[in-house]
Amino acid sequence: MVTTESTAPSTAPTPLSATNFDPASFDFNAYLTAQRQQVETALKQSIEVVYPEQIYEAMRYSLLAGGKRLRPILCLATCELAGGNPALAMPTACALEMVHTMSLIHDDLPSMDNDDYRRGRLTNHKVYGEDVANLAGDALLAYAFEFIAAHTPNVPAERVLQVIQRLGRAVGAAGLVGGQIVDLASEGQSDVTLETLNFIHMHKTAALLEVSVVSGALLAGASEAALTHLTRYAQNIGLAFQIVDDVLDITSTQAELGKSIGKDEAAQKATYPSLLGLEASQQRAEQLIQTAKAELADFGEARQPLLALADYITARTH
Repeated sequence: MVTTESTAPSTAPTPLSATNFDPASFDFNAYLTAQRQQVETALKQSIEVVYPEQIYEAMRYSLLAGGKRLRPILCLATCELAGGNPALAMPTACALEMVHTMSLIHDDLPSMDNDDYRRGRLTNHKVYGEDVANLAGDALLAYAFEFIAAHTPNVPAERVLQVIQRLGRAVGAAGLVGGQIVDLASEGQSDVTLETLNFIHMHKTAALLEVSVVSGALLAGASEAALTHLTRYAQNIGLAFQIVDDVLDITSTQAELGKSIGKDEAAQKATYPSLLGLEASQQRAEQLIQTAKAELADFGEARQPLLALADYITARTH
């Protein structure tokens, strides 16, 4: 068992259970709001501002800037789906958001996408400078692994190690970083294929969503068969998520998205609309969501949150 002493608050909030709802009248908006509130509370408690204050303030600036909190919510949902207490998955859920936030901080840097706004306010490097923003992202990434190891109680150590291993793979050269490298190499290229674009986003976007889904179930002791279905579910919603992002970059406004729009076209990036067209991209996203939902057929009524979260991906406007 993982028995490492924790400096986190002893009264960590317990996520709202999906079983509190009648599946026939499942209120997804209420569920989503409650889960976000639980995640926000846990994130605020996860990092204290101590000396040297500037780095902790920069970490908290981006971590607590809001957002959908989709990755931690998926982690909590699959933990419960697999019969676990979602409170046990909250440290991992927070760590997933730390890693995601790191990726946003680094993605916004002038050496990457050079964005001025994220989640409706100035990007980290615009507030703290490029040097501090780089270090804030690095610190969040390192702390994410520490947080899982130090604050996951009453879970067999081998399960925690599996989560740490999968998260490391998802964020490294075999995952997010590998996708980003191919993405950068493809900028301005007129011969980018759909196969290459799929590779980019299966690694850059879907890999972290996949570990978000699978880690919650792993902590709960899910079977290999369940993990296989959840992996395929996650891969499909991950690709659909990116397609919708590409579509919104064309159809939405900066106020709606909370970040700059039209950046992909300006950077001459290959996107799903540029290769498939807008309508075909939207249809492809919907097909992926339906395929993802089909992977949940054997999970019974407990699958309601994951079904609703899949639909939420294509219905979102930001």
